Amino acid sequence: MPGQPVLKTAGLKPTKIGILLRVALYVVVAYLGLALFSLALYPLQQPFVAPIFVTFAAAAVANALLVRIFERGTLSDLGLQWGEGSGRQFAIGAGSAAACAVLCLAIPMLARLAVFEPAERPAHMAATVAFEIVFLLFGAAGEELLFHGYAFQLLARTIGAFATILPVGVLFGFRHSGNPNATLLSVANTMGWGILLGYAYVRTQALWMPIGMHFGWNLVLPLFGVNLSGIVIPVSGHELHWKTGDLWSGGSYGLEGGVLTSLVVIVLFIVVQRFTRSPEG
Repeated sequence: MPGQPVLKTAGLKPTKIGILLRVALYVVVAYLGLALFSLALYPLQQPFVAPIFVTFAAAAVANALLVRIFERGTLSDLGLQWGEGSGRQFAIGAGSAAACAVLCLAIPMLARLAVFEPAERPAHMAATVAFEIVFLLFGAAGEELLFHGYAFQLLARTIGAFATILPVGVLFGFRHSGNPNATLLSVANTMGWGILLGYAYVRTQALWMPIGMHFGWNLVLPLFGVNLSGIVIPVSGHELHWKTGDLWSGGSYGLEGGVLTSLVVIVLFIVVQRFTRSPEG
């Protein structure tokens, strides 16, 4: 199985004040990183691509710095060590989330409740798809490091896993509340995803399954011509047009704004429970 995160063994358990100071410092460093990298990449004028790499860079720097200072560890110690079982965890996460996304879109198409229609086709299809894969993998890894990296793991270690998962999941949802066409249901669904991904980390003590789930889900939606968290990513030369209401389709926000995603989150909780073992057991 993957190497155990350094936070499980290194150093003495910090005091409550020490925990608060470490978490606060992590938030400050991450926020400064987001601001500074945003300024650095602003001239690129890439409204959707730049934020992905900004998040990844800021999260990587904040986590690497804090784990080095307080735990004398490296970034890989935060659940990113590659070992026996890492590939399986990533594959289960990516495969299960991608399968759920395909079913949520294919079944309405077969029932003639949605239609896959031609749209503007990218000039270089193969290059566009390859770039999307890299782009979304960085996006998944960046958000998982940001929300389930050092601060999350420190809190889970010291105040308890389930006292940490819920509030961080809520923050994960609120971070997406400013996305285009966000709704109460889309935010609630994203909170559910945040709780799910935190739970997947706690069960595996690694980030590979959360990254896989995040990536697998995000990869499928643009391929079907569906908005991803309110963002249009033209990659397949097609768009999915629904004949049902926004409650099912998610409207302009995309599938994550509908009740089908609410059901997916429940299914993926079962997947995590079924294919992982409790850290205590």
